[in-house]
Amino acid sequence: QLQLVESGGGWVQPGGSLRLSCAASGFTLDYYAIGWFRQAPGEKREGVSCINYSDGTTVDADSVKGRFTISRDNAKNTVYLQMNSLKPEDTAVYHCASIPSRCYDCEGYVCYDAPEDLWGQGTQVTVSS
Repeated sequence: QLQLVESGGGWVQPGGSLRLSCAASGFTLDYYAIGWFRQAPGEKREGVSCINYSDGTTVDADSVKGRFTISRDNAKNTVYLQMNSLKPEDTAVYHCASIPSRCYDCEGYVCYDAPEDLWGQGTQVTVSS
């Protein structure tokens, strides 16, 4: 069964950190980009970070640049999102998705040229005091 499974969400105070995981099963990530997306209630979905799995190049949206770091573990077929200096506006459901094209920066946004083909179920991140 092809699937992406996220974990690691939760509640944290402003300024805190969380690490999200996106584990793939049933397929190898070598030919994909993996993106992390978030959506808050009433807001549009936002691409926050992306990694081109074959060479490890990464893209971060301006909204998270310098605070979030995306990385991969080839042996575990897993992508991580390390989130530091969290702010209340980072509160959202975070999803990972596989993308059958490269991702790249376009004026501070995460861009890619093919639709996402598999989504995880999402994990809630809440930042509040």
